[in-house]
Amino acid sequence: MKIYVVYDSEGQHTKALAHAVAAGAESADGAEVYIDHVDEADIYKLAEMDAIIWGCPGHFGTISSGLKAWIDRLGYLWANGQLVNKVGAVFCTTATTHGGVETTLLNLITPMLHQGMIIVGLPGNIPENALYGSYYGVGITCPVDSSELISEQGLALGEALGKRVAEVTKSFAQAK
Repeated sequence: MKIYVVYDSEGQHTKALAHAVAAGAESADGAEVYIDHVDEADIYKLAEMDAIIWGCPGHFGTISSGLKAWIDRLGYLWANGQLVNKVGAVFCTTATTHGGVETTLLNLITPMLHQGMIIVGLPGNIPENALYGSYYGVGITCPVDSSELISEQGLALGEALGKRVAEVTKSFAQAK
């Protein structure tokens, strides 16, 4: 199964989270994971993928302009139904606790729903998400005055999301 992680990152926070998501996906048997910054991401690869995970820094509760511009180029995929029934998931980072994590995640999910994708979140029964996460995907607060890019708990959430996407995608592939 092929999984594509696409991210926008202006600093290193979202990049670090994207790599944690990819590592989680790679931990599943049979997962072939590709990861690209949005500047290098190839929209033509998406039709070949079984799952797509995208993320960015939250900008005032919404998608970064870099990822939004990339998503806006997916119209022909929509017109041809090429992403229908693919598994999708999202992640983001913000600089402040109330920086719009959940609204950014919801804004990231919306284009996937328009494409007919099947959204995978991170349920509360996953230990890493029980008290710290979001059910919409992974949203991490990365204070600019912190000495670490992302907390260990944040990285664990990223890995948990990647692994869950891979497991759900595998179960869909086996059911076909």
